[in-house]
Amino acid sequence: MVHQVHSNKLVFLNENSELKKRIKADAIITDQKKLPIAVLTADCVPVLLYDYEKKIIAAIHAGWKGAYKGIIKNVINFMLKKGCNPKNIIGAIGPSITQKNYEVKADFKKKFIEKHKKNKIFFKNKKKLIYFDLPNYVKTQLKSQKINKIDMIKIDTFDRKNNFFSARRSLKLNLNDYGRNISIIMIN
Repeated sequence: MVHQVHSNKLVFLNENSELKKRIKADAIITDQKKLPIAVLTADCVPVLLYDYEKKIIAAIHAGWKGAYKGIIKNVINFMLKKGCNPKNIIGAIGPSITQKNYEVKADFKKKFIEKHKKNKIFFKNKKKLIYFDLPNYVKTQLKSQKINKIDMIKIDTFDRKNNFFSARRSLKLNLNDYGRNISIIMIN
């Protein structure tokens, strides 16, 4: 049985979960050994979490909407209800678009700053354009949930065209589609 929490599409897989098709969610959490879980991204931030005491893992797709709506907090709260402790959780932030390539509109910036004035630090103005720092916004959300062991891979998916897929790069080049990067985690 798949337990689905509808705030930000979070799925928990347990020993009774029957996987017959691909799960569409912003996050997957499991305590099952030998069951790899993954997220697909193409500029968004992949976040992998592991509680080494409780042996629970999570894979989170943190695009700006999911991050803004609290997917990271929801996943960590779910893990805490399962008995996890923030001091035992290790987070990994994978390759994603970085601030220098993530141009946004003024209303986007306004939305984030209205939510919290401190969000100003994630925006940079350059030549009358606005740029957003999604990976560090995500990292700050992890830290606000007391996750302090964080490994951050600082690779820009937009810049590394022979290594990573990028939705924004594909749009800029007028391509019909773009591939997806996969981030996988599993308990041995």
